[in-house]
Amino acid sequence: MAAVPPPITDTLHLWWLGDPARPVPVGELALVRPLRGVSLRYGAHWLRHGFPLSEDLPLIDGERLPADKDTAVGAVDDARPDRWGERVIRHIDRPARLSLLEFLYHAGDERFGALGVSLSATDYRPRTHGPLPTLREVPQLAALVARVLAGEPVGEAERRLIAPGVSMGGARPKALLALDGAAWVLKFNEPGEAVDAPLVEHATMTLAARAGISVAETRAIPLDGAAADEGAGSAVGRADRATRHAVAVRRFDRAGGLRLHALSAHVALRAAGEALGYPELAQLLRRRGVTADGLARAQMQELFRRMVFNILVDNTDDHEKNHVLLQTDAGDYALSPAFDVLPAGQALGYQQLRVGRDGHEATLDNALSECALFSLTRAQAEAQLRQVVAVVDGWQAHFRAAGVTEADIDSLARQIDRPALAEPRRDWRQGR
Repeated sequence: MAAVPPPITDTLHLWWLGDPARPVPVGELALVRPLRGVSLRYGAHWLRHGFPLSEDLPLIDGERLPADKDTAVGAVDDARPDRWGERVIRHIDRPARLSLLEFLYHAGDERFGALGVSLSATDYRPRTHGPLPTLREVPQLAALVARVLAGEPVGEAERRLIAPGVSMGGARPKALLALDGAAWVLKFNEPGEAVDAPLVEHATMTLAARAGISVAETRAIPLDGAAADEGAGSAVGRADRATRHAVAVRRFDRAGGLRLHALSAHVALRAAGEALGYPELAQLLRRRGVTADGLARAQMQELFRRMVFNILVDNTDDHEKNHVLLQTDAGDYALSPAFDVLPAGQALGYQQLRVGRDGHEATLDNALSECALFSLTRAQAEAQLRQVVAVVDGWQAHFRAAGVTEADIDSLARQIDRPALAEPRRDWRQGR
């Protein structure tokens, strides 16, 4: 039976889903027409028993307005669908109005983080999409993604397979997947990509793990029918080397049936009144990070390694929505596992986040220039930089072992091994 479209309304209701079995009302969302954005007013119960969803949303009665056009206020902005999700909503749900309020509603119950959006203030009534697809449905998922990209109609029975709500990975086509009893995000190639980007992402993420970086678990899924059973997540080694892949990324905002409150660096840094940069994110961890067992300091130093790794593998798509903080029950922040890490293949020479004294310039000297803000002495920072250099030096062998084709490795080498990156690697390897 076709879903009944919701009425056009200028108000919806925000819920807390830390324990999905016990939803808690947070407050009212309202369309702010002059800003084309969405505001939040906390409810009385949340004001008494809740917590600030982000630093710019203190527990104060009254309507909180978004700071910029076309955004939702504070942490609510992370509950919206990403660009692929918006494309799916436009194509499949086709709401009568395309305001941010509609996008927030149609993102559905599987959105990123622990917030939910409902039509009702008294009962949690979200947009639902049915059970998550399984590994056996990956070929069907790939075909449906192709139809969405081509603007072709999708049948009512198939719509549950394409959920728009997850905000990891921006515009890349994706779907949700149930795998090993957990929720994963399944990402496909974008139209016109020359390389097998999902397999390259899997290879890059596992390379980052060797550099001492905590990464989201990934699996390369062949799209030639090799993934016919639940054990096929490791089938890349058996697949034809020319086979295209999807990459499954395990969700880090879910844990043991609970949902974790997650803030993108975009929301967290703006809420704190900070510029968008790696040093600023490190300092936010210093101020708000989990202090037990020295975790905040360790994560500040890991953030330095992530920055250096991104520079060396030419990941220049390291924007502030590709870094996430998980908020603990005590209100502290912990750096999430890294995700969406792969070579951009553009040789831009600058990062999306500020690196150091020379701004966004993608150089190792710039990375070292403000190492103290990552809780590192110069000597410690140089030692960590050499560790990352040693790992990235072996990137071609690692990618080859992961099944990346020689043609794709040759294509990526034109950026990763260009003089601007290869020569500094050589200098640090030789004990600069």
